[in-house]
Amino acid sequence: MSKSIEDQTGIAAIEGAQLYYETAGKGPWLVFLHAGIADRRMWDDQWTACAAYFHLLRYDMRGFGRSPMTTGAFSNRQDLYRLLQFLGIESAHFIGCSMGGMTLIDFAIEHLEMVNSLVAVSAAVSGFQPVGQPPQQIFDLITTRKEGHFDRAAELQVQIWADGFKRGGPADPGVRERVRRMSLEALANQAEFLRPTGFLMEEPLQPPAIERLGQLDVPALVIAGDLDDDNNLLAADLLADRIPRARKEIIHGTAHLPNLEKPAEFNRLVLEFLQA
Repeated sequence: MSKSIEDQTGIAAIEGAQLYYETAGKGPWLVFLHAGIADRRMWDDQWTACAAYFHLLRYDMRGFGRSPMTTGAFSNRQDLYRLLQFLGIESAHFIGCSMGGMTLIDFAIEHLEMVNSLVAVSAAVSGFQPVGQPPQQIFDLITTRKEGHFDRAAELQVQIWADGFKRGGPADPGVRERVRRMSLEALANQAEFLRPTGFLMEEPLQPPAIERLGQLDVPALVIAGDLDDDNNLLAADLLADRIPRARKEIIHGTAHLPNLEKPAEFNRLVLEFLQA
C-alpha cells in the first residue's frame, strides 16, 4: 500500500543544511519551490491536484518552515541541486514562485539538462533592476525585520505581497492568514540572521540570470497576477520575451501569489501546460 501524502516526508542533510521535504504521487517528477514569504505549504492546493499526474516534491528552503537557518554562505540553487542528487532525481518539471522562481531560473541556467520544463510564478530575476522608488512599506519592512518586530513584519509582508498595492483593500481573509502564519514562522526561524541587514545573504549567480535568459531553451510558462507590483509585471514580460520557448499568462484579480488566490484557474493553466 502506498503511503499517504503526509507520510512521505524526510530530512535531507546537505552541505551543513537540514532540508525538510515531502513527496507524493507517481509519474514524471514535478518540483515546487516556495516564495520568500512562505514555505512548502503555499502549494497545498496544487499538491492534491497534481499528485494524480506527477511524482511531486516540495521542500522548505533554509530558514523556512521546518528547515532551520544555518550560519555561513549558502546558495538556494545549489541546495536544490544537492537535494535532487540526494533523492536520485535526474530531471524534472519545476514550478517556482517569487524567490523560488528566481532560484529555479538560476538553477536552470546552471543545470539545464535537469529541467524538462519550468513554470515561473511572479518570479524574481537575478540582476533585474527595479524601476522607480519602492513604496514606503518596503522600507518599513526592512526596519521591522532588522529590529525583530516580527508580528509587524509579517503583517507588512501580507500587505505587500498578498494584498498588493493595486487592489484597494485586503485580499481574502483565508489567504491573508495563510501568508501571515507562514511569514511569521519564517521570520522567527531567521531571527538572529536578519539583524544586520533585514535580509538573508545568499551567494548570487554570476553573471546574473538577466544576462543569460536566452540559454533557457526549454518549454516555459510565465504566470503573473494583474494586481502585482509593476516591477514584478515588468519582470514577467522580460522572462516571456527573452526565454526562447516561453509564453505568459495573467491571472486577473490576483497579486503576487496567484496560486493561493485562484487555485482552480492556476491549476488548470499549469496542468494544461505540463500535459501538452
